[in-house]
Amino acid sequence: MEKSAKIYIAGIHGMAGSAIARALKAAGYAHCFGHSHKELDLTNQTAVNAMFWRERPDYCFLAAAKVGGIHANNTYPADFIFSNLAIQTNIFHAAHQFRVKKLLFLGSSCVYPRLASQPITEDQLLTGPLEPTNESYAIAKIAGIKMCQAYNRQFSASMISCMPTNLYGPGDNYHSENAHVLPALIRRAHEAKGKPELVIWGTGTPMREFLFVDDLAEACVLLMNEYLLSDAINIGTGVDCSIRELAEMVCRVVGFNGELRFDASKPDGTPRKLLNVSKIKSLGWKPKTSLEDGIAIAYKDFLKRMEQ
Repeated sequence: MEKSAKIYIAGIHGMAGSAIARALKAAGYAHCFGHSHKELDLTNQTAVNAMFWRERPDYCFLAAAKVGGIHANNTYPADFIFSNLAIQTNIFHAAHQFRVKKLLFLGSSCVYPRLASQPITEDQLLTGPLEPTNESYAIAKIAGIKMCQAYNRQFSASMISCMPTNLYGPGDNYHSENAHVLPALIRRAHEAKGKPELVIWGTGTPMREFLFVDDLAEACVLLMNEYLLSDAINIGTGVDCSIRELAEMVCRVVGFNGELRFDASKPDGTPRKLLNVSKIKSLGWKPKTSLEDGIAIAYKDFLKRMEQ
């Protein structure tokens, strides 16, 4: 990307989008822009086309999505598949129509089969059944990958896809029920301080991988500059931990000293989800932030937002 390029970040006020904006600014890209949902409804095709016609961006990072944890995905599957398909379809086609030089689509590691071989390589996409609790979201993201490839094939476009593992960090959603597991744990552990126990959904045995969002952002900027293939590429740490280990780490950071009780009547989700990140590391990228350090940063962000 040229330093003078006009760069559109869909979802600039979200956790991933705002981190990409920070990374671009640090790298010397001065002409980045985006909109809030109130300013632009990305599910509205007419509005999206009008924005692309007016702004004519050179590059596009598609970080906008409707996201949530197990509870939200399981409860509102129609909302997740409709909103994400609409956002992706509108932006892909507008980027093609208005000749965007290159587009980066942020997918998700949930696109892989529930019982994929570990660590998960990119070629395991569409090789088995998905995790039922977030199937609608995963199908929308798979469609996004395939749309990138289809536009590349038919129109010689330059659209690439990356599959991040579980993200966390500043700007996250800390809702106790609708958030992803790590930010939800931060909130619930904070609210449980001084109480005898903290109840956590599931058995605590599933294994998960977590990536600090600013590390993701640096990878996205690198990919936009150097990655040219239509094949989706994983972004993660290559290291996982159990939900129990994660909860214990969060409690250390937050200062909760009570007992942990796991509610096995609640769903665990996928047993294990660890990405093979050899491709992204071969491009010279590696994460900088340890999980415990990242949780400490996220907890400070949570406290700051609670004060607002």
